[in-house]
Amino acid sequence: MQRFRYFGLLIGTLFVIAGFVLLTQRPVQAQDSPEEPPFLGEFYDMWVESPHHDLEAEAFINWDEEGEIPVECARCHSTEGYRDFLGVDGTDEGTVENAAPTGTGVTCDGCHNSVASNLTTVTFPSGAEITDEGGSVRCMVCHQGRASMVSVDNSIADAGLTDDPNTPSPDLGFINIHYYAAAATLYGSEASGGYQYAGLRYQMKNEHVPAYDTCAECHNPHTLEVRVDDCAGCHEEVTSAEDLPFIRMPGSKVDYDGDGDDQEGISEEIEGLQEILLEAIQIYASGVAGTPIAYNSAAYPYFFIDTNDNGEADEDESNRDNKYNAFSANLLKAAYNYQVTLKDPGGYAHNPTYHIELLYDSINSLNEESEDPIDTAELRRTDPGHFDVTAEAFRDWDEDGVVPGTCARCHTAGGLPVYLENGVTINAEPSNSLTCSTCHDNVGEFTLRTVDEVKFPSGAMVSFGEGVESNLCLNCHQGRESTVSVNGVITKAAVGDDEVSPDLTFRNVHYFAAGATLFGSEAQGAYQFEGSDYNGRNLHAEDMQTCTDCHDEHALTVQVNRCDNCHEDVETAEDVLLIRQEAEDVEPIDYDGDADVVEPVRDEIMALEDVLLVSIQAYAKDTIGTAIVYDSASYPYWFIDTDGNGTADQTEANRDNRYATWTPTLLRAAYNYQYIQKDPGVFAHNPDYALQILYDSIMAVGGEEAVASFTRPPVQAAADS
Repeated sequence: MQRFRYFGLLIGTLFVIAGFVLLTQRPVQAQDSPEEPPFLGEFYDMWVESPHHDLEAEAFINWDEEGEIPVECARCHSTEGYRDFLGVDGTDEGTVENAAPTGTGVTCDGCHNSVASNLTTVTFPSGAEITDEGGSVRCMVCHQGRASMVSVDNSIADAGLTDDPNTPSPDLGFINIHYYAAAATLYGSEASGGYQYAGLRYQMKNEHVPAYDTCAECHNPHTLEVRVDDCAGCHEEVTSAEDLPFIRMPGSKVDYDGDGDDQEGISEEIEGLQEILLEAIQIYASGVAGTPIAYNSAAYPYFFIDTNDNGEADEDESNRDNKYNAFSANLLKAAYNYQVTLKDPGGYAHNPTYHIELLYDSINSLNEESEDPIDTAELRRTDPGHFDVTAEAFRDWDEDGVVPGTCARCHTAGGLPVYLENGVTINAEPSNSLTCSTCHDNVGEFTLRTVDEVKFPSGAMVSFGEGVESNLCLNCHQGRESTVSVNGVITKAAVGDDEVSPDLTFRNVHYFAAGATLFGSEAQGAYQFEGSDYNGRNLHAEDMQTCTDCHDEHALTVQVNRCDNCHEDVETAEDVLLIRQEAEDVEPIDYDGDADVVEPVRDEIMALEDVLLVSIQAYAKDTIGTAIVYDSASYPYWFIDTDGNGTADQTEANRDNRYATWTPTLLRAAYNYQYIQKDPGVFAHNPDYALQILYDSIMAVGGEEAVASFTRPPVQAAADS
């Protein structure tokens, strides 16, 4: 019986194959025949009108005169070559063994066969392997380009110019990534399709939104057209494919190309940078390489000697005999990147940030050597705040390949949703930045995740009010330490206030604990000394009480236009730093003792910060006997001042030299100094609370004499919020 079952399956399979072959050979006009399988006919009709079946396209007719497609081109320009690459025809997998016949296009059996259907890994020209991408791997076999950063570096090395980047050489020829390298764009720095300059970070794969994150999810795999109707789910203004280049999401409100317009489509920002880069290329070519250059997107090899120096590749110049022959390493890198961004016309959707980074860095690299550099002061390389793909906040774990659960909540795109749903976070893969779905539970409707109250490190439950959207911000902008945790480590050490204990280590509140500052004594984010009272939540002006009342929730910038309702002199973000305003019936206080009661409150806070640092250093030297220095940019921030000069020198600011002779008194004061440092907006979030904390910390390490000329802000009665 088993034998008959297999025989039946074989016969059935043969009938399906025969029917499919007949179907794919049929004339188009037979599509309405009732005898034809509609589920295959629909796909056939879509495919037959697609670019993959456009047998008049240059992609398929370029080799007609030769009569065959060469091995190096056959993989993507013929069905037989693609199947050869897959090994479906019995040849080795991963290489093309034979030239292919012309005139096939890309037919059904190229992508629909047992090998292609089970592809899980694709290798890019850089050598990078991308794995587990399902059906879209079939697309990436071809739409990956033919060159990479590695190709450019190898060419430069072969010409002997690795250490001589600005000397032109006839041994350097232009390197072309090839057409429609969409997958190389999509995977950004993971594929290294563009030239990535040393020491700089680049966007990894562009994470779109769930269900629209791969080739086949955004493009119909048979027509290759973008699923425009689906785009409108998030981008309401999109009604046709023509609208796609003009999409601009709230998280990218930056004027990348410096033309003063941050509302134009992201594709227009890229085009603006392309124009600037071409100008930079031409300035460099004439001034540094010594040979003018011109570009023609329709003529191979694209870059030509500009014989009449008019900035254009004229018809008589656009030929191979006049190809540009004075590339330096620096010029080749920039020209390559220019071409990379042009040859993927959908780059604005596939990975706009990656293309912006490539263009920006290329301009800067050429500028460094040009006598007449382009002014880049108004250009921008990356997105703001939560979308800054170069920020240490998101890229610190790139080498490790995993973000620990203790960090994932606020430093990965998916960490916060996991935390809100489960109350815990787990290890996660690094992400470029946050994404729309981090805060929005429905990216079609853009509804926000709802939070009623938030637990802070002190254990306090804090809230702006039931369902208020800014509660979401508090989940991350709360710091990681508190009065409670500092007291915990001191209690465990069980020593007197001025006794050193090896069990005491510095506690770092972490960055931007603005929520803890705002709620003051309710959150106990700073160290609050026993026996002292402190201000609670800082209630600002009406309608300016929460995070999103004051900050743009996407750009994170202060909404300066709302400040001038009360602060008439505020016109720019810089003006916010100068605010000093008391209620009409309150006598101004000189907190820092300099006899100036009209200086910005930020200056008052900074003055006490400076005194606290000096007091900390004096205490460490005189009471403990080991000098201490601070470096805000080097973990763990406090180091032994080995040469006693009061400055964290390069040789001192390292973990091996971390400060290790802590007393409870020193730990409390150092914690508070760091707390104020790590909230640069403390002057607005809760200035009186900050001044109270600084005053008490100075007195703790310096005694009453240290604060004799200062005034501690009075404690305000708790308000009903």
